Amino acid sequence: MTDVSAVSAVSDASAVSDASAVSARLADASDQPIAERLWLLFQHDMSEFSGALPNPDGTFRSERLQAAFTQADWAPYLLTSGACPVGLAVVRGLSAPTRVLNSFFVVRGARRAGIGLRAVQEVVARHPGPWEVAFQERNIAAVAFWRRVATEIAGDVWSEERRPVPGRPELPPDTWIAFSAPGPR
Repeated sequence: MTDVSAVSAVSDASAVSDASAVSARLADASDQPIAERLWLLFQHDMSEFSGALPNPDGTFRSERLQAAFTQADWAPYLLTSGACPVGLAVVRGLSAPTRVLNSFFVVRGARRAGIGLRAVQEVVARHPGPWEVAFQERNIAAVAFWRRVATEIAGDVWSEERRPVPGRPELPPDTWIAFSAPGPR
């Protein structure tokens, strides 16, 4: 007897092993329910570093995601591989001198295949110019990932600094990477 879940898992994994199959597209209102589910997964992952617990209804705070769908200076992106959602990106500061990749998430089954790097490259290419992204130094995978992203996009012309987390003095400072994304060629 064939285990259908095992066959499905193998075919799903092969679908996301090719980074060129990833797409980052601006999400619209019809994508919001998918983005909200991905947000829960993202916040669950981040709770390891932030210490955040779910709300009584099992959700996490989602003000940043809501802002991405409602505020003119923000943009939500849905990351897909074929028909499958594999992550999300939230950008703020679209009209500011420096854009901020406020939130970025790739589902665990799609990590370490180049999909995250490809997705970041697509998102920042849509908004050339200066960028910043914050991460937690305790998140070892994020440290390596964001340094690689900065190097891939900007070569050796990027900077890194630590800044206190606003309103959270009990947390260690965030690490911020700044780089500039080239415009269309």
